[in-house]
Amino acid sequence: MRVAFLGLGIMGRGMASNLVKAGHAVSAWNRTPGKQVENARIASTPAEAAEGADVVWLCVSDTNAVESVLFGEDGVEPQLREGSIVVNSSTISPSATREFAERVRAGGADFVDAPVTGSKVAAESGQLVFIVGGAEATIERIQPLFSAMGKTVLRMGDVGMGQSAKLAQNLMTSVIFEAFAEALTLATKLGVQPESLLALIQSSMVRSGVVDYKAPLVLRRDFSAHFPMRLMFKDIRLMLEAAKETRVKLPALETVSEIYELAMEEGQQDLDYAATLTLLEKWAGVEVRGAAAS
Repeated sequence: MRVAFLGLGIMGRGMASNLVKAGHAVSAWNRTPGKQVENARIASTPAEAAEGADVVWLCVSDTNAVESVLFGEDGVEPQLREGSIVVNSSTISPSATREFAERVRAGGADFVDAPVTGSKVAAESGQLVFIVGGAEATIERIQPLFSAMGKTVLRMGDVGMGQSAKLAQNLMTSVIFEAFAEALTLATKLGVQPESLLALIQSSMVRSGVVDYKAPLVLRRDFSAHFPMRLMFKDIRLMLEAAKETRVKLPALETVSEIYELAMEEGQQDLDYAATLTLLEKWAGVEVRGAAAS
């Protein structure tokens, strides 16, 4: 297929590269010039990338960026035609997703929301999980593209449901990590070694994938940005906005949001979201450090 891939950031570059490796003709664009994808054509604008494309695939930073790339100056909208498909893998507002889909469909194209879950390594190795909202027939048409970039496609329902499910998942991720960070801080203050607490967690019903993934990094004090705090905070704000729209109370998430705001005020926005631990440590007067990091 002819694919315009827009956004070559943490996840997008690996995704676009795997489309090329699978034999698709890829035209790529990135807001900040200079990023390359081997054997892909690099365009200077979203509109240029989308010219003649069967599928326009977005992986950009936020709701405003998606709107700009689609409908702004040099956006892809004029290039869309009957039968073309827009797929958005950015994590954005569910309500805005439905609005964007209506505008795209008004011109005869179709729209699928397909936010991803996974890491940069998963994006590069083609092991992403896609959380999808859209018409079944449209999703089937682009299955070869999903297969090139991911291991699993989970359809949640109509357009907007992919984003809704992704926000719910990220809500759990942020709250689970916060609970883990607080447990580590309290245990350290009480004299329990981090490795001992981790062994207990991994042997009990509170074990989770979030802890399995983050614990080794935290214990060696590695807060490099696997998923930057600023992006998780962006998602938290989306969760709270969606909750407000639907009159849902999220008291635990509201508290976690305050932690993120304070951590970013201390300049941690470009570190991994796991760096929220350091704020708890500061308040407690302790530092969680595994034996290997000592």
